[in-house]
Amino acid sequence: MRILCLASVFGLWGTTISQPSSVDTYLRAELPIAKAGLLANIGPDGAKSSGAKTGIVIASPSIKDPDYLFTWVRDSSLVFKVLVDQYTTGRDNSLRTLIDNFFTAEAALQQVSNPSGTVITGGLGEPKFHIDGTKITEDWGRPQRDGPALRSTTLITYANWLLRTGNRTFVADTLWPVIKLDLDYVATHWNRSTFDLWEELHSSSFFTTAVQHRVLREGAVLAAQLGQTTSVDTYKTQATNLLCFLQTYWNPEGGYITANTGGGRSGKDSNTVLASIHTWDIEAGCDATTFQPCSDKALSNLKVYVDSFRAIYPINAGINATSAVAVGRYPEDVWYWGNPWYLSTFAVAEQLYDALHTWASVGSLQVTDISLAFFRQFAPSITPGTYDSGTSQYSQLTSAIATFADGFVEVAAKYTPPNGGLSEQYQNKTGAPLSAADLTWSYASVMTAGDSRAGVTPVSWGAKDLTVPPTCTPNPGPQVSVTFEVLAYTQFGENIYLAGSADALKNWSPDDALLLSAEDYPTWSITVMLPADDRIEYKYIRKFQDKVIWESNPNNRFNYPPGNVTRSDVWR
Repeated sequence: MRILCLASVFGLWGTTISQPSSVDTYLRAELPIAKAGLLANIGPDGAKSSGAKTGIVIASPSIKDPDYLFTWVRDSSLVFKVLVDQYTTGRDNSLRTLIDNFFTAEAALQQVSNPSGTVITGGLGEPKFHIDGTKITEDWGRPQRDGPALRSTTLITYANWLLRTGNRTFVADTLWPVIKLDLDYVATHWNRSTFDLWEELHSSSFFTTAVQHRVLREGAVLAAQLGQTTSVDTYKTQATNLLCFLQTYWNPEGGYITANTGGGRSGKDSNTVLASIHTWDIEAGCDATTFQPCSDKALSNLKVYVDSFRAIYPINAGINATSAVAVGRYPEDVWYWGNPWYLSTFAVAEQLYDALHTWASVGSLQVTDISLAFFRQFAPSITPGTYDSGTSQYSQLTSAIATFADGFVEVAAKYTPPNGGLSEQYQNKTGAPLSAADLTWSYASVMTAGDSRAGVTPVSWGAKDLTVPPTCTPNPGPQVSVTFEVLAYTQFGENIYLAGSADALKNWSPDDALLLSAEDYPTWSITVMLPADDRIEYKYIRKFQDKVIWESNPNNRFNYPPGNVTRSDVWR
């Protein structure tokens, strides 16, 4: 890990600081507040974590409008990745007990049977728990398959430090069994549908695929160090398959990464920016296959994403088309009527800071036809080519991009209240903080953006020199045969279809729903191969001429079929 001081970093970018900027002033004040706010949300001793079990991260102390007093595996893992990085680089030696408590808490959560399953039947995909470590039984967007990947990345970072400091026994005997559970889950389930990180769309998600790919690369290296040869082969094989699948999210016509494979939205989403910063590997340079922050695809995507918010938020009115603006999750967002998010705004700045550091490390930047529109925001006459660090074009571009990056921090700073507290969102007309107060992920996001601006470079996770295979090989995992039968009387020309929560059930798409056979009318039937260890939800659909009628609520559901089964239903 390299840590560059602020002045040297800006020197590398080609910008000279003669006096502190507004961003310096903001970060100098905000970063200690953010860290304190983050620590306040960790149980049991955090000032705002009352009731939380030891090592549990609460998403927010908010209990009403909205109620976020839960612990999410994803949020907790991202938060502790910040703390693990600080500890393992010697920036805060006081964090060891907190990290050990986090490990213990997460190991316990793995074993909690929940609506997604048990530890061996899909339960690791459960997204959130009560802050006392017990399961949540209410309907929710489950499974969410990014959590195990993010948790194991955080624990692998810790494990690697422990190995470097001679603590192999603890890693092999204590950490590895917990990490292996998550890695095996990722290797087995990556090719199955998931809810996205916003818990709204059930399909495949770029963020999830990207962090799954990263962790299997890291996991293979750790497994090799511990002599787990069978796991090494499994993780490497599935990582290669994931890398191949990752390429399918790129939208060449639109010049951006389509965040989710389903859902009917544009696909322009903070999901993609977050994926880029959380899979940054400076040793990979500007590699486009892993969508590194300075790659042409990631930069093109960033421009398209940012521009999608310029006209929809009133607080962005009158801002120059090449200046920083407030950004949110995705332009179609309606949660709290759709607003900018602090973590999304900081993420844009962080991707740009990451890019600047990588160009400085490489000693040049490359403009391609794909990234040309991004660079022409700062140099309208620039043409495709490679610009070495000693050229005027390089200096002009990096200086302008550094200013652009700082602009997003300035936007967030403008709408940060005087006490430095960071909510989930800020209002799209007034900029007032909105939704959950003291969101732990918001605090983590300003900390990682601040780290990147200050020159903190994460340890490589193995993204360098990866090759995409010519064909993608999916991993369906264990399968069982399920026969669906439904008693349904129909009129001539009317048919019964099936759709549901699995890829094989077309992820709820009425257009792609499966046609059932009427051979034994009035019983309609179809046999489908389904995952053996997933929670399945489904409904029948009537189609007649241009009318589509779904079966009434609630969804039909069943858990983890142990073998070939038949579902016998009656239309309702």
